Amino acid sequence: MGFLYDDAVVIKEPQTPGDNTLITVNCPDKTGLGCDLCRIILLFGLSIAKGDVSTDGKWCYLVFWVVGKPTTRWYLLRERLLEVCPPCTPALSEIFYFRPEFQQPKPPKVFLLKFWCTFDRKGLLHDVTKVLYELELTVKRVKVFTAPDGRVMDLMFVTDTRELLHTTNRQEETKGQLSAMLGENMISFEIELAGPGVTDNPQGSAFLPPAITDDTFGTSDCVSVTVDNELSRSHTLVRIVCQDHKGLIYDIMRTLKDYNIQTSYGRFSSKAKESFEVDLFIMQVEGKKLLDPEKQKALCTRLKMELVRPLRVEVMSRGPDTELLVANPVELAGRGRPLVFYDITLAITSLSIRIFSVEIARHRIDDREWEVYRVLLDEGDAALVPRSLIRERVVKNLMGW
Repeated sequence: MGFLYDDAVVIKEPQTPGDNTLITVNCPDKTGLGCDLCRIILLFGLSIAKGDVSTDGKWCYLVFWVVGKPTTRWYLLRERLLEVCPPCTPALSEIFYFRPEFQQPKPPKVFLLKFWCTFDRKGLLHDVTKVLYELELTVKRVKVFTAPDGRVMDLMFVTDTRELLHTTNRQEETKGQLSAMLGENMISFEIELAGPGVTDNPQGSAFLPPAITDDTFGTSDCVSVTVDNELSRSHTLVRIVCQDHKGLIYDIMRTLKDYNIQTSYGRFSSKAKESFEVDLFIMQVEGKKLLDPEKQKALCTRLKMELVRPLRVEVMSRGPDTELLVANPVELAGRGRPLVFYDITLAITSLSIRIFSVEIARHRIDDREWEVYRVLLDEGDAALVPRSLIRERVVKNLMGW
């Protein structure tokens, strides 16, 4: 049976205010491990200031310097990082190797949270989302309806990081924290296991504008991606220089994971004028350099696209109403970027706009799957705010600018 060392993940909080927190990961390697770790760091609302990655193909050592927050639950972050580290098993040589049967965990169960509230105040949906985030419940789909009398019905399909939402204690904890936030305005609350139609991630069928579906991203001087096969005999060097944004390293590692590319050594750090530099020595999964010019071009193009426009945002008319659309890329493993819905609701709340309804669905755009958020804004509130400002505020929140 596989197991992990106690020091597989070590978090060292800064001794001096203003310094970065040091996270070290020392465990067996697997393709996509860097992506999984960076996703969890992003999920906890942290940004990576710099890092080093090194692996021999069997064992890896990763170091991240992250910008923490006073509210960060470091003990919980360590638990979540440990969960994605591959377990190991002792071999006769006393070297520990990754057991591949642990690489693909079963997808978590999806639960439906259904509750009615007696009012629709500005920021309500964001407050609910914040409570779910603190409970480690991940929002997969949302449907929000505002009745003519002001009552609100929320249908939220969630997964539980702790995988305990089927238990009475966990359900009572969830109801208790939502009730504490909503007070006497909560009319009813139910939790039930969602049907297979939700877990199968049904595809959305509604029209999407070109601003969402268009894969062309134009030219941008703020992103440079180059490939060098001369520096190393066994590896291809990918060098990236770009503007920093929230989830930058996750976006890079997610792309490499989807291309089934392994990173043997990497170093990345923020530089002056908000720029970020990344050097990665990579190889294909069969252990060969990336020599094919067409594959090089495809990888560089995808990386540029992910870094210029990691999420797609558009504000448009839907009849007399204003609709916000946000498209979030989905990994081949089936997961989208975390905290997108949290960031959207925070941006809308900061503009004092009420949210009338929300729908989240999966869409196929060309050869990729996207998680598309459709947010219908309150007609009266949205009319007072320019659409360009709505889009700008949402983009800034999502990108951490």
